[in-house]
Amino acid sequence: MVDRMVRDPFADEDIPDVEELLGALEDPDCRTIIRQLEEPMTASELSDECEIPLSTIYRKLDTMSDATLLDELTEVRGDGHHTTRYEIAFDEVRLVLEDDRSLEVDVSRPARTADERLADMWSEVSKEL
Repeated sequence: MVDRMVRDPFADEDIPDVEELLGALEDPDCRTIIRQLEEPMTASELSDECEIPLSTIYRKLDTMSDATLLDELTEVRGDGHHTTRYEIAFDEVRLVLEDDRSLEVDVSRPARTADERLADMWSEVSKEL
């Protein structure tokens, strides 16, 4: 069973901070991780594939998750040990210059199935019970 970690399933979308997002995308290690994530992977798998120390991988994954560039998937195992896998959470990132000359971030997200949206909402409701 895979449980998707979400910030707010009732929000239309997560809008990242411009500085956070640009900082993550500017980081060479973060870009290496993005290139490797053709399918969901664990931190250990990413560490091996990217040749980046595991402690650094965890910091980079946190940075990218905070910038809403990654989704965390929790694989629940029968033996009680859970595995977290990471996947790309965007299709496109655009910077928009607003009328007041400020920058806004426009992030295009992959389409979510009805089952995924329902699982997200149920996960949030379960936390409240």
